Parts: sequence; C-alpha cells; structure tokens
Amino acid sequence: MLDWLSLFVRWFHVIAGVAWIGASFYFIWLDNNLRTPPDWKKQKGIKGDLWAVHGGGFYEVAKYNYGPETMPETLHWFKWEAYSTWLSGMLLLGIVYYHGAAVYLIDNQVMAMSANEAIWRGLGLIFGALLIYEAACRSALARFPTLFGLALLVVLLTLTAYLAAHWFSGRGAFIHVGAVIGTIMAGNVFFKIMPAQRQMVHAVANKLPIDPAWGAAAKLRSVHNNYFTLPLLFIMISNHYPMTYQHPDNWLVLVAIGIVSAWIRHYFNLKHLGISRPSILITGALGMLIIAYWVAKPLPSVEQNLQTNMESAAIAPLSELETHVMTIMQTHCANCHSAQPSDDIFVVAPMGLMFDSWQQIESRAAIIHQRAAVSKDMPLMNKTNMTEAERQVIATWFQQLSQH
Repeated sequence: MLDWLSLFVRWFHVIAGVAWIGASFYFIWLDNNLRTPPDWKKQKGIKGDLWAVHGGGFYEVAKYNYGPETMPETLHWFKWEAYSTWLSGMLLLGIVYYHGAAVYLIDNQVMAMSANEAIWRGLGLIFGALLIYEAACRSALARFPTLFGLALLVVLLTLTAYLAAHWFSGRGAFIHVGAVIGTIMAGNVFFKIMPAQRQMVHAVANKLPIDPAWGAAAKLRSVHNNYFTLPLLFIMISNHYPMTYQHPDNWLVLVAIGIVSAWIRHYFNLKHLGISRPSILITGALGMLIIAYWVAKPLPSVEQNLQTNMESAAIAPLSELETHVMTIMQTHCANCHSAQPSDDIFVVAPMGLMFDSWQQIESRAAIIHQRAAVSKDMPLMNKTNMTEAERQVIATWFQQLSQH
C-alpha cells in the first residue's frame, strides 16, 4: 500500500508542478509581451495589453496601472498551484526518502548516521536555507536585484549542494537541493507574493493609494522563481540519470547544471522582451556539452579501486550464507552494479550502487533486501533470472544482519 500511496502522491505532485511552473512561465511571458495600449485604453487606466488566439478564439488581456474602476466579483488567484506542489512534494519526500531513509537517503560510504539523524539533517537543510533566503531578501542586498540573484543562485545553491552531497547518498542529496529550491519558491508565494497582492486588492477596493514597493518585492520573488524552474525540473528527473548524482563531485555537477540552465532560461526571458541574444543559447549549449564531457570522462582511479575492492573482499573471511549472497550478487546484480558494468544498457552503475566487494554489498544491505526480496523489482525485468529461492537467501541474510 505504501507503493500505491507513493505512486498517487508522485502523480499528483507532477500534475501540480506542471500547473505551477506552467503558470510561472505564462505570466512571465505575459508580463514581458504587454504592449503600449491605444489612448482610449490608457484613459481607462490600462498600462499594457496583449491579444492572443488560442482554442478557436481571440483573447484580450489588459494590465491596469492601478486597478479596475470596480472590483470584479470573481478574481482569480494563483496560489494553490504552488501550495499543492510543495505539500505533495514534502509528503513524497517523507514517504520515499524519510520512511525509507536506510534505502534511499543514507549512504554509509558518505556519512554513517541513523535514520532519525538523516531526517533531521534533511529538514534542517531545507528550512535553514529558507530562513537564510528570507533574511537576505529583507536585507539591503535586495536593493541590487542582479547582484542578489547571482549571489542567491551561486552561493546558496553551492552551499546546499555541498552540504547535501557530504551528508546523504547522491540521489538523496540531489532531491534535497530540489526540496530547498521548491520550498524557497513556495515560500516566495506565501510570504511575499500573496501578501503583496492582498494589500493591492484591499487598496484598490477601498480607493487607497498603492505602494510601489508591494509590487516590486513581489516581482523580485516571481523572477527568482522563474530562474529556479529549469534547475528544479532537472532535479526532478535526475534520479533516472545516475551518472550525475553518483559522480565523485556530484555537488559540482549539480551546481554547474543549475547555473547553465538558469542562464538558458535568461535567453527566453529576454526573448519575451523582444531582445534576441542567440549567444546565450550557444554558450548554454556549450556549457552543457562541457558538463557532459566532464561527467562522462572515465576516472583514472576506477580500475585501481576495483582491484582494491576485490582484494579486500578476498581478505575478509565470509560465512557460508555470506558466500552464497556474494555469489548471488555477482551472478545477478554486479553486471550492472559495478565500477565497470558489463550490461549492454547500463554503462554506469544505477543509483551509484556498486557491488564489486563484500564491503560494498554489506553496506547497502537495506536497499538490496528492499529491491530484491521485498518489492522484487530487481534485477530489472529479472533479466538475469533470479529465483525465489535466491531472493529468500537475501531475506534470511538481511534478517540475521539486522539482529546483530
């Protein structure tokens, strides 16, 4: 039932995220494509307008300098897209990475810790980054939007990526940086964008002056959210591409992709303003190619580490049960999960898991048991024909290991 809950929450999270990011893209595009209206519209207080055709009809959009003469009965607010995305994302984080901390979050080769410690570190990273961001937004640094944006993207992203990568598994680190970004984005809606809009609506409804600072602060947060979208979307799909999060310098990989993807987003924002800068796309594409080459470049120490792992496995005496498990893993799993996979599809170890030595196998006992003996979705499509008896051997071994 937990798997079904995870499925439905993930499905809802993706739907809500599409609605939220789609709305973000649309309103940035809309704001950047407004044109100077004719005089008769200016007299009605309209600041900019836009005509569009879609779904077999024409649409006229107008943005008021102050507000409509009479507040409409129905006023659409865009907030639940953000709130539902964040709430479902945090629920999914709890189901997958916190409930299954021993499987997906903790990597003893990175840092040995209990499940409770890992959870508290994860929550501390997420909400600690939010507090730092909010404090920075309310400081004098926010008066310099460009400098502030660069500092936010580079410094905060680098710091959170570095800490996460040195605390958690590669996959767990990436998803926590994504949770930090998503929390900041939802916080922008909750703490600044919505309050500013409520102040504006109240002022217009009561014929009071509008403070320009309300809109300026909300716009700054909206722009931040807009540049965060592409890095966040990458993180959402990154668990399918272990060559990124299993790299020895995975935090640098994440920072590099985040910066380059935000730079590419800048091209489209300028394009909406009628400014064409193809050099941004060219340099962005080159940046991605450089990252891909760097990540794909073989590490010179792989063969040496593999030999060391094999030697260490030979030194430590194994029990009869452990020897049986070792044979099962080498027969059914090490063709993919190895420093040098022999599988015809996977050229890097999925999820960064390598089972070349007994030490590696024993340190990842929880995830081996979960995937091979409980959910039984590994080996992938059971292409190596692992038997039920072999799965039971793994279950027995893990049960004995857990009792020690």
